[in-house]
Order: sequence, then structure tokens, then C-alpha cells
Amino acid sequence: MILTDMHVHSSFSSDSDAKIEDLVKEALKRNFSYFYLTDHMDYGFPITDGLDFILDVENYDKTFELLYTQFGEKIKIRKGIEVGIKPDITDKLEKLLKEHFFDFVVGSTHLVNDTDPYQPIYWEGRTEKAGIQDYFEMVLENFKQFNNFDTCAHLDYVVRYSPSKGKGYSYQAHGDIIDEILRYLIQNGKALELNTGGLKYGLPHPNPHTDILKRYRELGGELLTIGSDAHTPLHYAYDFPKIENLLKTLGYRYYSVYEKRKPIQLPL
Repeated sequence: MILTDMHVHSSFSSDSDAKIEDLVKEALKRNFSYFYLTDHMDYGFPITDGLDFILDVENYDKTFELLYTQFGEKIKIRKGIEVGIKPDITDKLEKLLKEHFFDFVVGSTHLVNDTDPYQPIYWEGRTEKAGIQDYFEMVLENFKQFNNFDTCAHLDYVVRYSPSKGKGYSYQAHGDIIDEILRYLIQNGKALELNTGGLKYGLPHPNPHTDILKRYRELGGELLTIGSDAHTPLHYAYDFPKIENLLKTLGYRYYSVYEKRKPIQLPL
């Protein structure tokens, strides 16, 4: 049974208005054992519509002290963060993670050469296959430059925003680079995230694709975190029963939670 959602955003993220208390209530309503918050910190993100994705870390820390007091006897409160990785800001990320405590660090690639695939301009002058391949190559390059994270978020994030919504996308079309990423994660003790945001965005699969989840296990991957990428209470733990069944069908028996940056395996 899945007992937590490990990718959740609140009003501390530029693209969310969610109240933390409302998110905690969603966790309690489901009798979850843990509550994780993983708000955005994306140094150097191109400001669009006034959104800079810079986390107010000092107030974030103070808020967690209040959460421990308010909800700590009802649910295990765990402080996470989602860091946007770019090769030119790795020193800033290292400094942040050295100076502030987190239980869990989500490593994300949101940009390819400073452009978010969410923006239509990313796809101009690119075939869909090339746009997806460029993204995977950026993920691998980012991880080679920075590995102070615990899980690889929404590995095929780019497909959410592809012109066809990924109708022509497959693991097989990008297998070499995907395998290289998966092997990197396994060899470096990093988890792969199953992110149900893909389903929320209308894809026929979560992020990453079911075939990637299958391949990860074939290669020996054991660390797997599960998150919804919720930015509202409505999407908290989105489609988790469906995902639990999918994972069991693929042969998974455990998933991972993190405390003090260390993985704990829990049965599905």
C-alpha cells in the first residue's frame, strides 16, 4: 500500500497557491504515514509571467518547525525540495543543500539550454523526436554535473508538452540514452520517480513511460519514489490506486521513502 505522496507543491512554489494545511489534510484523510513537501528551487529559471521559482528557504524552514508542532503527532512530517538542475548553477545548489536540512531532494530537469519544453518556442525548428532526445541528453548531462539529489523526477517530463502529447513517443525510440540514464541512477544509488502528473496532463502513461519503469527493474533498479506533482489539494495522490496496481503488474514489490536523505523500502 502506498502511504505517502513524495512530490507535492504548496504556495512556496511560484506556480502553486495551495495551502500547506489543506495538503496535510489530504494526507490525513488517506491515512498516510508520511507527509512530504517538495517545493521548487530553480536557480536561473527564465522569468515568465512573473514566476521565478526561487524558494524562500528561510521561511520554508520556519514553516516546517510549525508543521512539526501542529501535525507531528498525527503524521510524520518530512521536509523535501525539488531542485531544478542546470550545469551553470550547481555551486548554488551545493551551497543550499549544505546550509539547509532536507529529508529528501528531488532532482529535476526543467530546461534544455534555458528553454522549458512547456514553452511552444522549444519545439520550433525541432521534430518531436529530436525535442525529446535533446531533453534526455540534457538530463544525463545535468546528472553528470550534479548528483546531490535522491530521486530523478518525471524522467520524460518533456513528453507532457510535446505537440502530439507523445503519440509517437516510445522507450524504444530513445532506448540508448534512457538506458544510460537508468544505469547512472542505479550505479550512483539514486531513485527513479514514478510521477502521476503525466496522467493528469492527459498522457496514457505516468512519467516515466510504463516501458521505462519496466526497463528500470530489468536493469536492477530497486529505489522507486512515487509522487503526484500536485500543485493543488485536488491532485494530491492523483491516481495512486491505479499506479499501485501497475507497479505490482510490473513486478515491483517495494517503493522508497526518504528520511535524512536515506532511503527506506516499504511494501506496496
